[in-house]
Amino acid sequence: MAKMKPKSIAFFNSNDIYPVSADSTLPFEQHRDIFYLSGVDQEESILLLFPDCPNEDLKEVLFVRETNAHIAVWEGEKLTKKAATKNSGIKTIYWLQDLDKVLFEMSTYADTFYINTNEHYRSSVETETREDRFIKKILAKYPAHSVAKSNPILQKLRSVKDTIELDLMQHACNITEKGFRRILSFIKPGVWEYEIEAELLHEFVRNRSKGFAYTPIIASGNNANVLHYIENNKQCKDGDLILFDIAAEYANYKSDLSRTVPVNGRFTDRQKAVYNAVNHVKKEATKMLIPGTLWKEYHIEVGKIMTSELLKLDLIDKVDVQNEDPSWPAYKKYFMHGTSHHIGLDTHDYGLLHEPMQANMVFTVEPGIYIPNEGFGIRLEDDVVIQQEGEPFNLMQNIPIEAEEIEDLMNN
Repeated sequence: MAKMKPKSIAFFNSNDIYPVSADSTLPFEQHRDIFYLSGVDQEESILLLFPDCPNEDLKEVLFVRETNAHIAVWEGEKLTKKAATKNSGIKTIYWLQDLDKVLFEMSTYADTFYINTNEHYRSSVETETREDRFIKKILAKYPAHSVAKSNPILQKLRSVKDTIELDLMQHACNITEKGFRRILSFIKPGVWEYEIEAELLHEFVRNRSKGFAYTPIIASGNNANVLHYIENNKQCKDGDLILFDIAAEYANYKSDLSRTVPVNGRFTDRQKAVYNAVNHVKKEATKMLIPGTLWKEYHIEVGKIMTSELLKLDLIDKVDVQNEDPSWPAYKKYFMHGTSHHIGLDTHDYGLLHEPMQANMVFTVEPGIYIPNEGFGIRLEDDVVIQQEGEPFNLMQNIPIEAEEIEDLMNN
């Protein structure tokens, strides 16, 4: 609210419950912005913020779906007005049916509407969202009001985590650790990728996670060279590696882990050499995540380290480097994705990449080397918190990563 223009109202909507077919729906997932600002995790909720409102009762207003005994029987208990206040700290609660009347009064005091559009750099949305429909409605009904954007404010706020958020993310990482340790003793030649997925889901849910933070990748053999492989339906063969990109959520906060392990419990010499190269790049890249670092420059420096490792592995040679296209360097043949992204309420969380990194931002670190003609790919990833001074704090420091430790645990 302190970042808003004078005499302005900001609007935030819950997500829709999305239909599948007939009367089927996807599980509800709350829009992260209204959850971040209010703690309300229920459909058909709307938050209005109006710091300059002359009516003190309308500075913060939350609208929720009116509940009754019938809804409680068929869908479960919904927020009462009292419960909504307890969850959010917002005193003024209305039923959703009162929105038009209350908004009309508030609009007469305001000059500007803050609308909440999706401006994330990875967004690609074809579905019209509940937020989109709301924006259309208010701009048509109140054409004389100026329009401002909430997203730039939220990008700055949400990218820097407070201690409560960091504790929740640490808990998500701890659950992920339990899942990973569980599958190390489960994996053997002949196991199927989906069986491993089932073991992970069991461990996550039994620790009070809703499940995977994102669609899990369990990629054995050459499947690892498909960066977003999610079929998870192949049998794991003796001598192959399995690349995991799997992690738990907790209280809507995400973790993001990548590990690569040998199906038979032992890396070959070649596999271990590539593995240790990726691990070295990860360690060196992590050291660069300090306040003031620019994301774009960081990735250039990581590319130089990766280039050095690929030369040692004879995957590229000096001529490849000398003749490389600066817009697609030689190392990109084997490491084609970015090294780090913000993480928080979203796996690819809010954060303005053109601005310097700050303390208490949380980033992944996830280099990889992918070699289709050798039948394997390796990615290693942890989640780290930028510190005011010194190296980042690794939220996944207790999750095994060294090749020898992986082998010892798998053969214990």
